[in-house]
Amino acid sequence: MRIQNTFVRTSILLFGFLISFSVRAQYETRFEKSGGTQTTDYEEGIAFYKLLAKKFPQVRITEEGLTDSGKPLHLVLYSSNKNFDIKKLKAEGKAILFVNNAIHPGEPDGVDASMMLLRDILLNPKKFPEMEHVVLAVIPFYNIGGTLNRNNTTRTNQNGPEEYGFRGNARNFDLNRDFIKNDTRNARSFAAIFHKLDPDLFADMHVSNGADYQYVMTLDYAQKDKLGGRLGEFNNAVFLPYMYKHLEKAGYEATPYVNAWGQTPDKGFVQFPDWPRYSTGYAALFHTIGVMTETHMLKPYDQRVKATYAYLHGNILFLAKYRKELLQLRKETKEAVKVQEKFAVTWQVNKEKNTQIEFKGYEPEYITSKVSGQERLYYNRSKPFIKNIPFYDTYVPQDEVTKPAAYLVPQGWHNIIELLKLNGVEMKQLEKDAEMEVETYFIENYESPKQPFEGHYWHTGVSLRTEKTKVGFRKGDWYIPVNQWTNRYIIETLEPKAVDSFFKWNFFDTILQAKEHYSAYVFEDLAAELLEKSPELKKQLEEKRKSEPEFAKSANAQLEFIYDHSPYREKEYLRYPVFRLMK
Repeated sequence: MRIQNTFVRTSILLFGFLISFSVRAQYETRFEKSGGTQTTDYEEGIAFYKLLAKKFPQVRITEEGLTDSGKPLHLVLYSSNKNFDIKKLKAEGKAILFVNNAIHPGEPDGVDASMMLLRDILLNPKKFPEMEHVVLAVIPFYNIGGTLNRNNTTRTNQNGPEEYGFRGNARNFDLNRDFIKNDTRNARSFAAIFHKLDPDLFADMHVSNGADYQYVMTLDYAQKDKLGGRLGEFNNAVFLPYMYKHLEKAGYEATPYVNAWGQTPDKGFVQFPDWPRYSTGYAALFHTIGVMTETHMLKPYDQRVKATYAYLHGNILFLAKYRKELLQLRKETKEAVKVQEKFAVTWQVNKEKNTQIEFKGYEPEYITSKVSGQERLYYNRSKPFIKNIPFYDTYVPQDEVTKPAAYLVPQGWHNIIELLKLNGVEMKQLEKDAEMEVETYFIENYESPKQPFEGHYWHTGVSLRTEKTKVGFRKGDWYIPVNQWTNRYIIETLEPKAVDSFFKWNFFDTILQAKEHYSAYVFEDLAAELLEKSPELKKQLEEKRKSEPEFAKSANAQLEFIYDHSPYREKEYLRYPVFRLMK
């Protein structure tokens, strides 16, 4: 009888194992079937998530706007209590982890890691009790156009997978430069998702380029000074140490993203500047801690995917443990920014201050190139090293502005208004025509490159002149109060000197060209009358002649000077059409 009972128990266990194995086999990914050498394609990936949503009520997949490819952007949500109302989930104290995959489809590590992680959560819920406190939101493929452009040649430096997508989207935009300018449907759909979720933690999955070193995983994380205040301190003192420790325990020791372009990292490097054009810089504008994971391009694909899986699992564990502190800090930061008076709009690295980090690299050497016969860089993997190096991770404000009470934007600039609204900025329209005294910027100088960058000629070297002027506004023009939790986005897009301002991205280039002018033979007599009627203008002209010999030799330059200082120069020329209403 004992033998019979043992046989029965063994049979039941074996049967249960076979059922479990069979169930798991239904949800096996291409990555697993290939032994870690292949990544899923678009159709397979979406079908996989749709299958999970069909079989498990804790999962929902929705279409959230279009992309440039013509296909919709999908969002996958996991909620342990089967509630998918974000406002209600937040009211319950749930933390939201938002994962973005395939922004650069040639770097698909997150695509496969996210699929396997969600499947494992569903098939083994007892192994993931933390999901009771965490909502997982996943974009399976952000750059769908690039994902569909599948090949095996464009990632020249990368070790697998066998095939992958392309960096450019359906219109050849790099989507990780488009979070402010929003040239693509992808970026606009992403913004709508981001503000719907208001995530507490954001993960954007990448593969590195650049130097060679021992790590499989590096972290390109939100810059503490730009996050600011207690949230920035929490990022560096609590979140990052937790993640580094978790990754080391999982077998994937990590280091900060190795931002060592044009040099080798053994001498140290600067933290990557997460400007708002990038996903993590964009997230920081809305007080969300963001990280771009950067697995190392030369490591085997299976290792990179497993390290990415470990990172995402660590995010879940972290949120379950520290969600109350993080949610409270984000709430406090949102309130504090409403009354903050000064805002940095450009930053510079503090080279006088650094953090010493232990770095595991390979000795850089220079050997003779078999191509050119000249010296070339070579990382000698037979000479690994461990040394302390300086990591320059402190930034200080370079340009600061005092916020106005409100910005006033004429209704004709509807493209600006659309982007502000898309990003949750509150505003109202003037109910009647009005003249107001405002601070007005005039563009004194700027530089533009000869070659386009991401479809634009991004301006640098912007200098301004500020004047108090009376400006007439029309009924329907927009009044944007600067007392909102979105203040950073408002200021860093509308202040023309800000790194990724709308001005620098060419949204206002029409003001840089005069629309009316004069014929010199006609204006000569009028210019003489103007000098006769205005002794002050005549004095300014004479002083300029004395101080600038070339100017004194040019009749055209002198006429232009008078024209610029006359009522005939159109007021719109070089006048920045976003006005500051001061307190």
